[in-house]
Amino acid sequence: MADRKMEDYQSIIHLPHHVSETRPHMSIRDRAAQFSPFAALTGYDAAVRETARLTDQRAELDEDMKQNLSERLNWIQENLATAPLIKITYFVPDERKEGGAYRTVTGTAKRIDTHQRAVMLADGTTIPIDEIIEIDGAMFRSEPAT
Repeated sequence: MADRKMEDYQSIIHLPHHVSETRPHMSIRDRAAQFSPFAALTGYDAAVRETARLTDQRAELDEDMKQNLSERLNWIQENLATAPLIKITYFVPDERKEGGAYRTVTGTAKRIDTHQRAVMLADGTTIPIDEIIEIDGAMFRSEPAT
């Protein structure tokens, strides 16, 4: 059957390639562009990636954890002059979807703003108190006596 198909083209197979006298020759790049995929749903891929992006859910703190954080914030407030180095883990809500991500920063506490309910670090980082889930530092760890 393949031989029959070749027979159908025998009369034209050796003819020279047609070149238009009225239209300019199309470049290979432009010719290839005719066959490139068409994106009818512009932005669809980005929307799918955004939907698939994982976020964490905000943890609910029990009363003991809240009390512990409150005590540590009070200690930091009372010892700001000593420039304590602290490590804070806090929740950052996602701007586009439900949930967010937990971040941990280490820095020197500069001040605690009770009106804005935020901890300010010396490097300019501002952390909302209501989003904090953990505060750590050498001053909070009990070292075994030697």
